[in-house]
Amino acid sequence: MTVDEKLDGILSTILARNPGEAEFHQAAREVFESLGRVVAKRPDYLEDALIDRLCEPERQIIFRVPWTDDKGQVHVNRGFRVQYNSALGPYKGGLRFHPSVNLSIIKFLGFEQIFKNALTGLPIGGGKGGSDFDPKDRSDGEIMRFCQSFMTELFRHIGDKTDVPAGDIGVGGREVGWMFGQYRRLTNRFEAGVLTGKGLSYGGSLARTEATGYGTVYFVQSMLERQGTSIEGHRTVVSGSGNVAIYAMEKAMKLGARIIACSDSSGYVVDEEGIDLDLVREIKEVRRARIGDYVKTRKDATFIATGKGVIWDVPCDIALPCATQNELTARDAGVLIKNGVRVVAEGANMPCTPDAVEAFRKAGILFAPGKAANAGGVATSALEMQQNASRDRWTFDQTKDRLGVIMRNIHDTCAETAEEYGEPGDYVLGANIGGFIRVAEAMRAQGVI
Repeated sequence: MTVDEKLDGILSTILARNPGEAEFHQAAREVFESLGRVVAKRPDYLEDALIDRLCEPERQIIFRVPWTDDKGQVHVNRGFRVQYNSALGPYKGGLRFHPSVNLSIIKFLGFEQIFKNALTGLPIGGGKGGSDFDPKDRSDGEIMRFCQSFMTELFRHIGDKTDVPAGDIGVGGREVGWMFGQYRRLTNRFEAGVLTGKGLSYGGSLARTEATGYGTVYFVQSMLERQGTSIEGHRTVVSGSGNVAIYAMEKAMKLGARIIACSDSSGYVVDEEGIDLDLVREIKEVRRARIGDYVKTRKDATFIATGKGVIWDVPCDIALPCATQNELTARDAGVLIKNGVRVVAEGANMPCTPDAVEAFRKAGILFAPGKAANAGGVATSALEMQQNASRDRWTFDQTKDRLGVIMRNIHDTCAETAEEYGEPGDYVLGANIGGFIRVAEAMRAQGVI
């Protein structure tokens, strides 16, 4: 798709003001490609530099994070928090600890988060943060000291009515716990709603761990139901074997899908009898080993190492990229289409390259963008905030049922918006426009700020 000429100048200015930020440029262009239909119908959205303001973060925080390893050596990492847009509520978005983290990646994630959070219908704005710290092969003590140092700076910028971080890649319940403890020590108050993804013993929500993966599958189920079918019996491939992938596999299996492949950074396994999810959990969550160990137990399964093939070569009906950004390329999309894929849903954030997305859309494949399909995680984080604010605790089924309703509403918003703007079945267009309109209306109502 191309950018409407009315928006081309705005996008060019944004790209020029943020040089070298490839991931942010990609995210911004993807949204702008959908907005031409909106400004044609509502030219008032071009007034008061509303779109320009939406694309400029309200605040960008970069800070030093010094920490000491087990040998007493001091290391220095860089921390980030981009507080992007608070028109709908406090900034909300995860923290990512990974060596690839830089300002461009945090801004792309924060920008996507604005629209994702808006689609949930809940009162949360968009933000994102993290560090280029690599937790891989670090001891518990080293990771704890890093988390404490990171929070020693971050604490002054967050709060349950200001900015509520959560986890992301490299940040799970363990890391959230250490950061929450440091926040409590520094502020001398128990502010349960300042972080989400907490442990159940100190304010966490049931179903939060499962939420992103479950939500992605709920969205897929809604797409298929709109086509008069269901997920049952569909051959399904899931990239990744972390939290999102594991719970996407779990929910898809419960709904009758057959999961035949999953992966990690070392390669992927194919098990035509159906992936043994308990074994994957043991390998990844208990042993913390590589996915290749799967074939030591399941002798009929096959392991293909990274560099010798990609998981998207496996013929399937449903593809769920749940690992990381730009993992599924145009070449992969072509193979999936040739092999008869029916549905692709992004469990990760922007895992499909722009060319891959365009290929799916042109081929008429049901494609669910991450800002819609993986919104279940942040939606349940907002439900955790709600429980914290009311000093309440919901059951697993209460939270899961609320998640199911939210994901169906997100699906319906995307589908109905796409129809309204002349592209039935285009969930990318529907997600971008649906999220944009909600935020834009809130910004207009609050004046030029």
